[in-house]
Amino acid sequence: MDIQEFFQKSAGKWFSQRTSHHLAFKQAESGKSDIKIEMVTADDPEVIKLCQQYEVDPALAWGGARVTWDGTMEWDKEKHTGTTVLVPIADPDKPNEGKLLRDMGYAEKASVAGRYIIGSDEAMTLITEYETMYSEERIWFASPNLRLRSSILKRFGGFSMATFCSEIRMGGTQPKPEETDAAVSQ
Repeated sequence: MDIQEFFQKSAGKWFSQRTSHHLAFKQAESGKSDIKIEMVTADDPEVIKLCQQYEVDPALAWGGARVTWDGTMEWDKEKHTGTTVLVPIADPDKPNEGKLLRDMGYAEKASVAGRYIIGSDEAMTLITEYETMYSEERIWFASPNLRLRSSILKRFGGFSMATFCSEIRMGGTQPKPEETDAAVSQ
């Protein structure tokens, strides 16, 4: 599976349940979100803008995804909402690796370029190094309609957090019939 196939499999509406462990404080919290993932084309203005911002030739982008979320975490009860655009740029020598351009980062609310790797197990690992922290997230499909994510976040200087999410497809793009048949037979 390449990055474009991974994004296409991810398109749709998802319900996400999350548990985060704040290791330094020895506390855990749970949360939930509604997530919408829409494919965007290479000629989308946001794709072109991100490529230009990171000095990447827009012709190297096949498109990307717009991710919108609306959720809550138990400790603050506040709404956490937002939208970000993700644009993968494959490494020409390693087609299952490359840069991931984002207009908003996971750990810090600023644009950031990370890197991705799609492993032989078809899981995607995202690695992002910010000025003050390091984030590593692994995303994989347990079935066409069940996506799992685990992540670690390390602040330089000690603070760490580990998170696990399960995401259930609630609508939108559905997998191809042969994908569903293969998942049922396993």
